[in-house]
Amino acid sequence: MKILYGVQGTGNGHISRASAMFEAFKQYPDLEIDWLLSGRDKARGCGAIENFLWREGLTFIASAGKISALQTLKKNNLWQFYQDVRNLDLSPYDMVISDFEPVISHAARKQNIPLTGIGHQYAFKYPIPKSGANPLVNFIMNSYAPVSNPVGLHWHHFNAPILPPILDIELPELMPAPRDSKVIIYLPFENIQQILEILRPLTNHEFYIYHPDFDSDLDEGHLHCRAISRAGFKQDLLDAQQVISNSGFELISECLQIGKNILSKPLQGQMEQLSNAKALEVLGYAEVMYKLDKAHISAWLEKTKSPVQVTYPNVAARLAEWIAGGCTENTETLADELWQSPPGTASFASDRVQSSAS
Repeated sequence: MKILYGVQGTGNGHISRASAMFEAFKQYPDLEIDWLLSGRDKARGCGAIENFLWREGLTFIASAGKISALQTLKKNNLWQFYQDVRNLDLSPYDMVISDFEPVISHAARKQNIPLTGIGHQYAFKYPIPKSGANPLVNFIMNSYAPVSNPVGLHWHHFNAPILPPILDIELPELMPAPRDSKVIIYLPFENIQQILEILRPLTNHEFYIYHPDFDSDLDEGHLHCRAISRAGFKQDLLDAQQVISNSGFELISECLQIGKNILSKPLQGQMEQLSNAKALEVLGYAEVMYKLDKAHISAWLEKTKSPVQVTYPNVAARLAEWIAGGCTENTETLADELWQSPPGTASFASDRVQSSAS
């Protein structure tokens, strides 16, 4: 079976999911998979996937912690996007999949080809916690990368056929003990100078700061500035005690799996991150701040707190099996199976029955 799998390259969450799926597909050598990346420069790569197709696609631009509508409009070449959609021939493929990748999604719609969507954004068709929505935002969310068979992912099923997260992190058999003072900072959409000014006086902690503005690693006392490196980040994450990050879905999923204290700051003007922040508050999985605030960060760092740990199953392996089998099972069946997988985890179906009975 020949498959085309589209990956949205804005941020690193979609790339992490694609890397996890890439590894899971290795169990099915009869599958021939072409990967298509859009939304980031080709030179930045596609995680573990070395060979991939590339299109310019669509993306957004953030400045100082919020979406810049003007810069986003300037960045996106709508004429090129139209040409890429029109010229992408999907006829050689037996199956087409999109993780919120718009070129494939609109090409499939234009060519009247069934399209399976696997990603966090497809959970938003269900009544999950949401914030920052309005008619325009809802239109963009529904129109950006439409699919005919959505498979949504989230930290909780919210009594809907939503699957647990796809995780691109392997936990060692013997986890390193968390270092009490070690804090990971991943705020790629925030102004790095503002971040450093906030952290510089907080000398009781060792901050490992990953940011796209750093070209190389540099240690200045308790500030450890790190260029973006997935391997380095994973290693630092394992023995960190606390994490301060934007409200992106994938990193927080990994923190929950490992069991880290999380302080999350959503990207302003981005409905997905604002909704993620609301979900974290509803679930009690993390503390949220809506602006970079030294007093809030300092108080949170010194607060005595127990991390939340959620054991998620191997969703990538199950989805690879589902895809190799032709996607014959419905998402309700998948959701119920996967939410029962970790010991002691309530199933989607049983929660739904209890909810409707109450």
